[in-house]
Amino acid sequence: MPRRIVLIQGHPESGPVSPEDRFPDPAPGRHLGHALADAYVRGAEEEGHEVRRIEVARLAFPLLRSQADFQGGEPPKDIRAAQENLGWAEHWALFFPLWLGTTPALLKGFLEQALRPGFALEAVDRGMGRPLLKGKSARIVVTMGMPALVYRAYFRAHGLKNLERNILRFTGMRPVRASLFGLVEARSGRTRKRWLGRMERLGRAGK
Repeated sequence: MPRRIVLIQGHPESGPVSPEDRFPDPAPGRHLGHALADAYVRGAEEEGHEVRRIEVARLAFPLLRSQADFQGGEPPKDIRAAQENLGWAEHWALFFPLWLGTTPALLKGFLEQALRPGFALEAVDRGMGRPLLKGKSARIVVTMGMPALVYRAYFRAHGLKNLERNILRFTGMRPVRASLFGLVEARSGRTRKRWLGRMERLGRAGK
């Protein structure tokens, strides 16, 4: 059954504006994460899923600096537009490179802005109440320079777990799955082509 999917591109560098600017011969600002996202969308649309994109690097918003602003401030225009797409979607696909073991600061700032009380969690007088994003699922796609197994086994994937458990699942999303791509700068073109095929299949499945 077709699904409504929102793709959140969390790389701090925006992707290309021309459809001819394709991986694996990237122009400046073009990264593997953009190509993986394109492959996911291609598979999803071929299967009949409806996809909307949010490219965090192209949005204008400040970092939140106080609890009062988080709980009661007015979201910026770009964040309100993003919330409309996030609320519309049944499934979220988040793409980002691993920076210092976790999400880039720009993506974290976006999530803090977007997942405010009243949108992601019920707003109550003394904190936050029940989760408001039940019924939605998510796929997290992470690229990294280290081996993915080392990130999971040695570093315990703390940044990924924080996003999975303390942010997405905390707001009610189930299931939340992850795809990790490691040693991205050392991989051969054949390996990268296989990765793109994997993302196409996930897009077709709407997962």
